[in-house]
Amino acid sequence: MKAYLGLYTARLETPARSLKEKRALVKPVLERLRARFPVSAARLYGLDAWGYEVVGLSVLGNDPAWVEATLREAARFLAQNGAFQVTLEEYRLEAFELDRLL
Repeated sequence: MKAYLGLYTARLETPARSLKEKRALVKPVLERLRARFPVSAARLYGLDAWGYEVVGLSVLGNDPAWVEATLREAARFLAQNGAFQVTLEEYRLEAFELDRLL
């Protein structure tokens, strides 16, 4: 039996002119994303830069199709619900054996 971990990372370009303004654009969208989808979300890089930020999402499950579909829906939500532009993105799906635990 396997478990599947889906990872998504994205670079968000923001029109913000300060770190406070950028945080006000990114943080609420990530909170809504977490409330709507069964994902973990984190601000990963660019926290000290006002023009961009890198964020990451992750999903864990036993069905690779569900993991990928959930991650893609969450990524689409992220791209459509923020005052920023997704300029680079990467998806990754990894499988882990659970046989030793059974």
